[in-house]
This record gives sequence, C-alpha cells and structure tokens, in this order.
Amino acid sequence: MAARKLRLACTALRVGGVIAYPTEAVWGLGCEPRNEAAVERLLALKRRDWRKGLILVAADFAQLEPFVQLPSRTAQKRAFSTWPGPATWVFPASDHTPMWISGERNSVAIRVSAHPLVQALCRAYGGPIVSTSANREGRPPARSATQVRLAFPRGLDALVPGALGGQAAPTTIRDVTSGLILRR
Repeated sequence: MAARKLRLACTALRVGGVIAYPTEAVWGLGCEPRNEAAVERLLALKRRDWRKGLILVAADFAQLEPFVQLPSRTAQKRAFSTWPGPATWVFPASDHTPMWISGERNSVAIRVSAHPLVQALCRAYGGPIVSTSANREGRPPARSATQVRLAFPRGLDALVPGALGGQAAPTTIRDVTSGLILRR
C-alpha cells in the first residue's frame, strides 16, 4: 500500500500536481520546484505570497546542487555536518533557481532530510521537491493526515501516508554563509 501511494505521489509530481506528506515535525505540501504552474497551485492552496520563497527538500545534496551556488568550504562543512537531518540552510541561489522558489531573495532554503519517507519520496521521484508546511497562511501546520484533509478538502493530487519524524517544531533555518539563525 505505501509503495503504491509513493508511486502515485511521484506520478502527481511529474504532471504538475501538489502532494501532502509527513516531514520531520509537521505535514508538508510539495510539488516539482521547476514547474511554475504547480508552485502557483501550491501557493494558492496555502494562500501564501510567492515573495517569501519556498524550501526545497531532497534525499541528498546532489539533488539540490543545481539550485545553489556553493559557498566557501567552511560554510559547506557547516551545513553538511547537519545533514541528513532536521536542519534547513539558506544558500546563495544559482542562476537556475526559479524566482517562484527563491521569492524576492537571491538565495534558496534547502534541506537534506533524514526522514525515511521524505528520502524515499525524493529518491523515487528522482529529485528535490518543494517542502512547505501543510496549512493555510497564518494557521497552525497540520500534524496528521486528517488535519491535512480538513485543511485542504480539495486541491491535493496525492497524500503519502506515514508518521512524522519526531521533531517538536519545524526545522531551524540558518544562513550557510554566516551561520546565523533565521528561524528557530
């Protein structure tokens, strides 16, 4: 059953769909980051302003590399020492990062997840996906599949069942260049 749901989610991602899936602390909404129409659908569901930017999640850094400019070796070590794991880092965006992902910034937030289902999803899909909390702007993030379904009775193309990763709060976001915490 879970493998079938994973395949359905990957199919949805490939055709511009929006999916829901469990992450380290909350349920997330995801889509193909290079597909502007898919990202617009996701942002409309959340009622979120595109200017804020979005997080990308992956199974390994190689999946994220096309979206970033590599910072200094020291900065890279800073991020890589926390991955895979519940740590999101803001890297300078590459020229290939769409503005609907970076928002008004010249940077992109990325995470190499240790969550087994997120890793399996990104591996099966063959690349990174958008990872934003499953909630409407200003509302608490969903912590169960039932809460996701209640928050989004229409508009989701797939829901990948599974358990949250055991973190109490969404991941900390840090700037890779300075190491400064941007969100606790």
